[in-house]
Amino acid sequence: MQECKAYVGNLSYSVTDDQLKQLFANHGEVKDVVIIKDKMTGRSKGFGFVEFSSEEELSSAIEALNDKEFEGRKLRVNKARKKPDK
Repeated sequence: MQECKAYVGNLSYSVTDDQLKQLFANHGEVKDVVIIKDKMTGRSKGFGFVEFSSEEELSSAIEALNDKEFEGRKLRVNKARKKPDK
């Protein structure tokens, strides 16, 4: 099955999972939201991932939110790439 996941970069460090989910929910059914955090400090690293139920919803979100300002920063929204196998 194709993953319908967006990479969201240049997030403000204060953005929460819930805020990100609400922002992306306007574009489809959000299945999962993860903001990547530093293991030592627990602080946001400024990027995360949003998973949708369909490719159409993902495309809609990318088109609408890439380069848009949110919490004072211009978002980078792209289709997430698969993690390379180690």
